[in-house]
Amino acid sequence: MPLKVGIIQQHNTQDAEDNVRRLSEKCRTLAQQGAQLIVMQELHNSLYFCQTEDVDKFDLAETIPGPSTEYFGKLGRELGVVIVISLFEKRAAGLYHNTAVIIESNGTIAGKYRKMHIPDDPAYYEKFYFTPGDLGFHPINTSVGRLGVLVCWDQWYPEAARLMALQGAELLIYPTAIGFESSDTTDEQERQREAWITVQRGHAVANGLPVITVNRVGFEPDPSGRTKGIQFWGSSFVAGPQGELLYRADSRNECEQVIKVDLERSEQVRRWWPFLRDRRIDKYGDILRRFID
Repeated sequence: MPLKVGIIQQHNTQDAEDNVRRLSEKCRTLAQQGAQLIVMQELHNSLYFCQTEDVDKFDLAETIPGPSTEYFGKLGRELGVVIVISLFEKRAAGLYHNTAVIIESNGTIAGKYRKMHIPDDPAYYEKFYFTPGDLGFHPINTSVGRLGVLVCWDQWYPEAARLMALQGAELLIYPTAIGFESSDTTDEQERQREAWITVQRGHAVANGLPVITVNRVGFEPDPSGRTKGIQFWGSSFVAGPQGELLYRADSRNECEQVIKVDLERSEQVRRWWPFLRDRRIDKYGDILRRFID
């Protein structure tokens, strides 16, 4: 039986309570449509606050366990679904992470992943807020499968996807917040979005695994006024183990969608294309170096 995966691509506003309310309504809709696993976008409770460096934004962070894990835990238990949520984690005073939490269908926390690769670009000042993750790249066992959960900027790194695959991940999952820089040309914007999709489809192919990527959508202004804000490009998608697109959302509108994913097909694809068998693990030592002069 295929796994029914629900994705939520949402446009957030300053009203965090309303953002969460709409997410929960969409979870209910997806569960009614048969979803067994629901994946949300990165930092889904609020606006993308990393457009500016503002110490007051640390007030958005919460503990794990905490209010959001309790809220979505109750929802997951009520609906009988596994939910991947994405939170601004307060671990200790002055120590914060960008953390994905996997809620089991009985409402408990199955596991968590702290974002490992932290970007620092104009309007994406994540190094100001997030300490790099220290939990490593380890899949999390759930009632719907062994999930390789990563977060946004991690999606550009084949090493992260490979390490998840080598530890038995059955799906690669990427909650995401990425969009267009307003000063770039239309052609450059399109190149960036297509590169983003292509590299993740490449992870599917190289590892023989389905990939689920859920991005935010809509315009969010820069509260400092230094930039013209971010137009998040949506385009959430699900790819199969040969990189084939099973679903792709558009770039402008919210969506909630259930997509059927055949996890058993990965076994067959890996028999045809035995990349893991043919890896030259005796020759890859230099991959641990920053650069080879």
